[in-house]
Amino acid sequence: MRVSSFGKGVFFAALSYLLWGILPLYWKALSAVNSLHILAFRIIFSLLLVGFLLAMQKSTAWIACFKEKKKGGLLILASVTISFNWGLYIWAVNSGHTIETSLGYYINPLVSVVFALLFFKEKLRPLQWAAFGIAMLGVLILTALSGAPPWISLGLALSFGLYGVLKKVINIPALESLGAETLAASPLGLLLLVTRFEVAPNGKTAPIFGLQGISYLAELPVHSWLLLLCCGAITALPLYFFARGARLLPLSTLGFIQFISPTLQFLAGFFIFGEYFPVQNFAAIGCIWGAAILYIVSQFQKE
Repeated sequence: MRVSSFGKGVFFAALSYLLWGILPLYWKALSAVNSLHILAFRIIFSLLLVGFLLAMQKSTAWIACFKEKKKGGLLILASVTISFNWGLYIWAVNSGHTIETSLGYYINPLVSVVFALLFFKEKLRPLQWAAFGIAMLGVLILTALSGAPPWISLGLALSFGLYGVLKKVINIPALESLGAETLAASPLGLLLLVTRFEVAPNGKTAPIFGLQGISYLAELPVHSWLLLLCCGAITALPLYFFARGARLLPLSTLGFIQFISPTLQFLAGFFIFGEYFPVQNFAAIGCIWGAAILYIVSQFQKE
C-alpha cells in the first residue's frame, strides 16, 4: 500500500520531535562531562558530520555564504544564538531543570508568533493573542511563586524564537544552514573544549585553560566517549527528519506535532529524573498548557 505524502510528513515530523523530546535522557547520560565541553563536542562533531555529508554532495554553497557580508553576518548571529540555546539546554537538564526546559519549548511557538508580528508584520489571530496573554499569565504566576522570573524557560524560548527569525531571513536549506552555523561556531567550540570553569576556595568561579581543564576526559568510560562522538548525529538527524516532514505538512499540523517534544521533556523531568515541582506551580503550567491548546486551535482557523 502506498503511503500518502501527508502520512510520510507526519511520520518524519513526529520522529524529529520524538528525538528532540528524549534528548534529556541523552544529556543526562553525559552528566559526568562538563556542560560546556558537551556543547563543544556538539558543535565540532556536528560540523564534521554535516561537512562530510555536504562534501559527498559536492556542495560548497554553505561555505560561499560567508562571502556575502549580510548573509555571513546573519549566519554568525544565528550560530551564536543556537549555541547559547544548546548550551543553556544541556546545562539546565544536567542541573536538574528539565521541567523548566519543557516550559520554555511550550512557550516558544507563542514567542515565534509575536516575533512574526514584530519582524515580519504578520497579523495575529484573536486566539493567538489570547494564547499569548494566557502564557504570560503563567509566566507571571511562576515568577510570583518562585520569587524570580523563569529565566531558563524564557531564555530557551526567546533564543530559539530569535533563531527561527534568523533562519527565515537567511533562507537556505537546513543541512547547508547547519553546516554554515557550526562552521561559524567552531572557534567557540574549540575555545570551550580547552576551557573549564571551577569554583575556587574563595567562592569565585575561575576558568582553567589548556590540558589541565580537560584532563578528566581521559578517565571517562567508553560509553561516555561513544555518546560524545555521536553528538553530531544526534543534532543533525532530527533536523533532517524535521526538514523532510515540514516540506510535506501544513503549518497547522506541524503546530500540533511540535508539542510532542516539551511533553516528553516534562514527563522525563517529573517521572524519570524526579525533579521537584511544587503542586501550586501546576496553576502556572496549566496556563501554559492552555495557551498551547489555544495555539493549536488557532492554526486550524481559516484566514
